[in-house]
Amino acid sequence: MDLSRIKNIIFDLGGVIINLAFQNSVEALRLLSIEQRAIDFTPKVQSEFFDLYETGQITSEAFRQGLRDTYGIVGEDQALDEAWNAMLLDIPAERIELLQKLSTKYRLFLLSNTNAIHAERFNKTVQEVSGLPSLDSLFEKTYYSHLVGLRKPHAPVFERILKENNLVADETLFIDDSIQHIEGAQKVGLQTLHLQPPLTINEFFRNAR
Repeated sequence: MDLSRIKNIIFDLGGVIINLAFQNSVEALRLLSIEQRAIDFTPKVQSEFFDLYETGQITSEAFRQGLRDTYGIVGEDQALDEAWNAMLLDIPAERIELLQKLSTKYRLFLLSNTNAIHAERFNKTVQEVSGLPSLDSLFEKTYYSHLVGLRKPHAPVFERILKENNLVADETLFIDDSIQHIEGAQKVGLQTLHLQPPLTINEFFRNAR
């Protein structure tokens, strides 16, 4: 990919910066369910209940209670949080180092469909790996769905980032591992990279021109 015209980069978080294993949380929560029922949550499809939490329309307390009521899940808050966070794996130190390097050349932004429980966990991981206080310190601005009330792949969240930061869509690269998010970004004119294993951001930028 020719990056000569790119001035800004918007990064996804899960599957791009932090490694993910969705099935870990599905299985961990299933084991807490009296009926051994799997939650309706995958990388591509999730029930409205999870959408509400990811757009900040319900609190973490309401989310936990919703898991209990909907899926027959039992356990204290900590047990539910640990199961919900099981999908969040490591953040390789080399990815943080790459972001620090890229920030000297590009304007960097983060856009993540996430939630309050996950945010606490991944920021703790950043602290453990790098000593930095949070992911926020690596970007000019971060956009978390539960705080801005908007989610990918819908156009308004991309349009908001472009407008608030005076970005030109054609000069902005969006990197995500989910094709539906890539397609949403393309509809508003962003340049895109669909990051698929085994490709990582470090390998991509090593080979990019």
